[in-house]
Amino acid sequence: MKILQSGRFSRTIKKLSQQEKKLLDEAINVLVEKPEAGDVKVGDLYGVRVYKFKVNMDMRLLAYNHNKEANTLTLLAYGSHENFYRDLKKSI
Repeated sequence: MKILQSGRFSRTIKKLSQQEKKLLDEAINVLVEKPEAGDVKVGDLYGVRVYKFKVNMDMRLLAYNHNKEANTLTLLAYGSHENFYRDLKKSI
């Protein structure tokens, strides 16, 4: 499976600590194994899935698209719940 990153996602992960990057890599590996793991969104975010996991007792969200035909996983956004969906809508 080919993994692509959006500009927003790549800018966000540059600022992370090593520990948080390691946990994010583990979450991405889960998505590569099982792309259906995230919750499907509706409305303005139709087609986007969001995978939730914890980092140091804080909830983190990872937004992505999975294209079965092209066998690609596009990582769209990563962050805490605060304003996550609002910012994601603006970037899409």
